[in-house]
Formats: sequence, structure tokens, C-alpha cells
Amino acid sequence: MAKRDYYEILGVPKNASIEEIKKAYRKLALKYHPDHNPGDKQAEERFKEATEAYEVLSDSKKRATYDQFGHRGFGAGFDWTQDFSRVRTDFGDLFGDLFESTFFSDFFGEGFGRREKVYQRGSDLQYSLSLSLREAATGTEKYINLSRLDKCPTCNGSGMSKGTGKRACPQCQGAGQVSYGSGFISFARTCPRCKGEGEIIISPCRNCRGSGRVRRMHKIAVKVPAGVDKGSTLRIPGKGDLGLRGSSPGDLYLLIYVEEDELFHRDGDDIICEVPITFVQATLGAEIEVPTLFGKVEMKIPPGTQSGRIFRLRGQGIPNLRGYGKGDQLLKILAEIPTNLNKEERRLLEQFRDISEERTSPEVKKFWERFKH
Repeated sequence: MAKRDYYEILGVPKNASIEEIKKAYRKLALKYHPDHNPGDKQAEERFKEATEAYEVLSDSKKRATYDQFGHRGFGAGFDWTQDFSRVRTDFGDLFGDLFESTFFSDFFGEGFGRREKVYQRGSDLQYSLSLSLREAATGTEKYINLSRLDKCPTCNGSGMSKGTGKRACPQCQGAGQVSYGSGFISFARTCPRCKGEGEIIISPCRNCRGSGRVRRMHKIAVKVPAGVDKGSTLRIPGKGDLGLRGSSPGDLYLLIYVEEDELFHRDGDDIICEVPITFVQATLGAEIEVPTLFGKVEMKIPPGTQSGRIFRLRGQGIPNLRGYGKGDQLLKILAEIPTNLNKEERRLLEQFRDISEERTSPEVKKFWERFKH
């Protein structure tokens, strides 16, 4: 079954502001909240569908990817074990204990019930990828060299030296929070020493200095779909920096740049190509071979073709990213006027001039008739 459009799910226009998106999701989430619809599987699906839509459209990078590629921009699909985070932050007060219950663990997969320690996912990375126009039109697979934070091989991501462990944080006494204030007014903050973990490493790994991560170079194969254009952004889930203590990695965003082509110019999904022909071919007609992004094709030039005339080759343009077929190739004919004539060639043209009538040049005749009036 085809997935529904995210904007359609939330009932907002494509130019909706983040506040409109948040308001629309809040309304749907309250309506289909599992506590309000116990045992209603359809309500659960609607709740999940709306949450997925909000997670994408409330994130500027993910939204840009979706606007350009649709659901295809998210590879194998939406990964709830990595991507379900923004709604937690924005609507934790709305759902209350729901996030701590087993509902999200069962509904969205492991990792959504209460955990003693929750580490922030790794940072997203960007990479500028240059393509030829032909590669953008046909799709391609590229290998890129990417520097990113990966698991430390010395401590296997634990951040601890071999044979050592952790102890309770002396500042918060293992609570992960410290209280400030006095009397009737006090408030808690994340412990600045252990960053909320409640523990500190006794002897940090020398290789990663206790972070559990080191920077390494990776050779990554990336698949670029046919139809991308200059300025397109392609999201590759899970190829960003690894999070702290082995938590989920960020994403990689490919920023697409398309090089100029000597023969072809892109106009949306259409391709424009200027094709020169000889004066004789334009006059008498001919069958010529013309280039396209996908190879050469034969086409007929009818007799009397004027310079600047445009012919359309159906389906020889750029594939539409959202699957709406292909554009066309527009061939602009440039009839070349002969130069450096020898005596015989000049004599024959002068003879043609002397015997030709106005019927061979109707546009010239019309112009001078208008001029006289």
C-alpha cells in the first residue's frame, strides 16, 4: 500500500509554517492518542502516521529532502529507532507518562520505553557531490571519502581504559541532577560534571580521551536517483557521526551540484539542445542523427526548415523525481549560412537568385509589404 503524503496526513499546505505543522499534529495526536482509543488499531496507525509526518516536516533538513524526493528520499524507509526524537522533545508535556510506558516500545520498536541513560544521537554531516548532467539524468552510484566519528577500537566505545570502570559522580551522588535554591524555592539541573549520567569514568581511554569515539576516514557508496538537480539534497540515514557511548549515528546529507554541459541545457525536466545543420539540409530537407542524454537518435528535417525552429523529442528529457514520467528534449535548429564560397559555388547561388521567385521567400515578401503600408 502506497504511503500517504505527509502534508495530506497533517492537513496542512506545503508552505505551512512550523507553528502550523505543530498545531496540526497536536490536534491529531490528541484525537488518536492510544489512551483515548484503547484497543483501536486504526487509531494507533493514525497516531503513528501523524507522528512520522511530524518528525519529518518539523525538521528543516528532512523536510527539504522530502519536498525534493518524496518518500524515496528516506532510503529503505523511516527508521523509528533513530528518527523518533523531535516529538519527544516538543510534546513530552502533552503525552506525559506515555513515553515511559511500554506502548512506544511495542509500537515503535525497542528503545522507546524508559531507559536509565539516553544519549543524544550523533551529528548530521554534509557532503558536496558534483555530478555531470548525464549522471544526474540517468542516476549513478558514487564512492565518496568521508571523515566521521566512529567507535573507538581501543575501548570499543566505552570510553574507559581496559580493566577499569565507573564510579558514582561525587557532585550529584549518582542522581544525574543537582538542585539549586533554598527554602521553598528550588530547581534541578543536569549535573555539569557527569552530564546527567550519574557516573564518571575512573580512567578514560587514552585513544579517545573518554568520549568512546575517534575520527576515521570511510569510503562510502552512495546511490543517486535519476532526476536530481543542482541544489537537491539527498539524505542517507545512519551515515553521520556516531553518538556518544554507542548511541545512534546521525545522517549524511548529500548536497548535489550539477556541472554545466557543452551540448545540453536543463529547463526543469526538459533538455534543450541546439543542433546546427547546413543551408542545403535546411532547404532540401534531410535525415540527421542528433545526440540525447541517452544516446543518438535519427530524426527527419522537413524541407524549408527555418533557423530557430524547435522540434520536440518526447521522453528524451530528465526523469521526474516523483515518478511522473520523463521530460522532453527540445531541439533548436540553427541553419548555418555558407561562408568562403569558391567561384563555382558563388556562380550557382547567383544563378539560383536570378531564377528564384518571391514564393521561395514568403517571409521576406510579407515584411516589405508591411513596410510599404
